[in-house]
Amino acid sequence: MSLQHSSGIARAVGRAAVVVVAAVLMSSCSSDDPAQARERQRDYCTKLGTWQGTAHATTTGEPDADAGDGQSVQSPEFDNAGSAGHAVIEASKGLDRAGLEHGGTDIVDDTVNAVGGDIGAEGRAVSYCDSSGFETLVSSAG
Repeated sequence: MSLQHSSGIARAVGRAAVVVVAAVLMSSCSSDDPAQARERQRDYCTKLGTWQGTAHATTTGEPDADAGDGQSVQSPEFDNAGSAGHAVIEASKGLDRAGLEHGGTDIVDDTVNAVGGDIGAEGRAVSYCDSSGFETLVSSAG
């Protein structure tokens, strides 16, 4: 067996190993595990419900007494809504990566738009949770 032939075999074996490792890594990211899929959905719906609670508290709450002096005052609820909005957007990206969307909607776009104030998008996000079986974690939109 020649040295050139041996190195060709070694390269082929090395390429095969890379393909196997890549396949294993890709399969670990799939949503084939129903328990993991349910956990991602529950996490998203929990975060959506938390965002809804904080966002709607900031829009329906009483104006700050200090706000009348011409200075802008942001309530702690406003900060919480921003953090909760970021968390639910990140959770939607996890659903998207795992291929857990259904109904032909783009969960990331709907979530981003909902956090931005789009009631229709919020309704679609809530509908996703309803159809996933986590309707008790969210409020109806509107």
